[in-house]
Amino acid sequence: MAMAMARSGIQAALRRGVRSSPSKKTFSSSAHHDDAHETAKWEKITYLGIATCTVLAIYNLSKGHPHHEDRPAYPYLHVRNKEFPWGPDGLFEVKHH
Repeated sequence: MAMAMARSGIQAALRRGVRSSPSKKTFSSSAHHDDAHETAKWEKITYLGIATCTVLAIYNLSKGHPHHEDRPAYPYLHVRNKEFPWGPDGLFEVKHH
C-alpha cells in the first residue's frame, strides 16, 4: 500500500513537472502591473469618460432643434358625419360661444 502511494505521488510529480524550488503563485492580472496602478488608470478613464459625455450632452442640447410650421387647417381633416351627444363641438375642444 505504501508503495502504491509513493508511486502515485511520483507520477503526480512527473505530470506537474519537477520544480527546483517552491515558487510564489502569480496570477495573470498581477503578472506585469500593480493593482493600485490599474485602479488609478481605470479611475482616470472613468472620469475622462464622464467629462466627455457631459460636454457632448451640453453641446447637443444647446444646438436647438428645428421647429415645424403648424399644419394647414384642411376642412377634410375634421369630418363629422353625425353630431356628438354632448353638442356640436368636440369633447376636448374649446367651445366658441
